[in-house]
Amino acid sequence: MISAVLHGVILAFGLILPLGVQNVFVFNQGAIHPKFSRSLPVILTAALCDTLLISLAVLGVSVLVLGIYWIKVLLLTIGILFLMYMGYVTWKSKPQINSIDAKALAPRKQIAFAASVSLLNPHAIMDTIGVIGTSSLSYSGIGKIGFAVACVVTSWIWFFALAFVGRQVGRLSNANGFLAILNKGSALIMWGTGMYLLFTLVS
Repeated sequence: MISAVLHGVILAFGLILPLGVQNVFVFNQGAIHPKFSRSLPVILTAALCDTLLISLAVLGVSVLVLGIYWIKVLLLTIGILFLMYMGYVTWKSKPQINSIDAKALAPRKQIAFAASVSLLNPHAIMDTIGVIGTSSLSYSGIGKIGFAVACVVTSWIWFFALAFVGRQVGRLSNANGFLAILNKGSALIMWGTGMYLLFTLVS
């Protein structure tokens, strides 16, 4: 049980740590909102979406769905288009910490965007299924439950911590410049991921 929990924590942290669309969005919302509590919609949505994906991966349902070829192709196509579009929007965006009310997203938009970057990102979905789903096969019963719970808890802690760090960065005098660079880097990552998925789809 303990080894399964430790395995889940390390694995989930390793998957969620790299800079990606979801992480950058949570960080940015934490930075541009005047109060940490106003970024809760994006935090909770991202965490709940990860919980859903992890649960499906451990239960094996998502593996069955992605085993159907046309669903996999459709998911990849939507994901590629989504990443290319969001890369363009992110590259063009100009963060302005000093005019927060004009730039910060309302709760509904936070939820919609967080859900889309979590559930329409095939790269993240396949990582969750391929790594967490496959790793969970090593456990059964209470061990599998402990593994899944550890992955979920790690995900929740990470998103709260990420938004909190973003809020601290948002208070800095040069926060706009930092977020602008972060947005450019995020856009490049989105485009790179989209091109990689396109290569995967074609080949």
